[in-house]
Amino acid sequence: MAFATWERIGTNGTIGKIVLNRPEARNAFNTEMGKQIIDICQEISKSDVRVVLLTSSSSKAFCSGADLKERNGITEEEFHRHHEIFAEMFHAIADLPQPVIAVVDGYALAGGFELALNCDMIIASQNAVFGLPEVTRGIMPGGGGSRLLQRRVAMHIAKEWLFTGKLVKAEEANRAGLLNELTDSSVLNSKAIELAESMAKNAPIAVQNCKSSVNDIHGRLDKEAREIEDDYYSRCLNTEDRFEGIRAFVEKRPPVFSGR
Repeated sequence: MAFATWERIGTNGTIGKIVLNRPEARNAFNTEMGKQIIDICQEISKSDVRVVLLTSSSSKAFCSGADLKERNGITEEEFHRHHEIFAEMFHAIADLPQPVIAVVDGYALAGGFELALNCDMIIASQNAVFGLPEVTRGIMPGGGGSRLLQRRVAMHIAKEWLFTGKLVKAEEANRAGLLNELTDSSVLNSKAIELAESMAKNAPIAVQNCKSSVNDIHGRLDKEAREIEDDYYSRCLNTEDRFEGIRAFVEKRPPVFSGR
């Protein structure tokens, strides 16, 4: 089953539109969806597509993060294998040579927010809600949340969002500087295409080198930063709080954390 698809749109088909498509699960990504996104990114990276839109098939949710139901009851070996696939998925999006715009309508939570953060730009509707609630589930963001959010908003704001796990409405996110544009849901897609077209009409080699230059200058140590973030994420894995967080989510009850 196709949980993620892509198509060419725009003038001369120079815009690639990736669509997350698990609406019944608020587009929560499972391992199969992660593999499909990786394959799509590999295909697009070798194509003549000039700009990429990352979108959702549902106006209710861009992506609600990893499918915790898939993770419930799996072995530690399986969990680590899942995380490796998801890490590769995030990196595949971030490492696309083309500019990538996240088009967010509805919820973008946990790994779903991190999908957006791994894009170059974010355009969102007034219905969008962002959040990194991992700490409320006994874990921390593992796909760039602690590393990338502080590049989008002031560090003290990033820390507040990370430490509280709060849900952030679109207006607040826009005031904090997270978004490139905030618009109405009815015109979100057309606004995203308009922004993409303004880049796609330019020289693609020049645009891609602009992206590479900005990323290289701003994040020369990004490879090391990825490794540091993954190390801290790993320290949360074998804790009783992490297991309790998953159990509580599946059982639909508040977690009781012990600090162990």
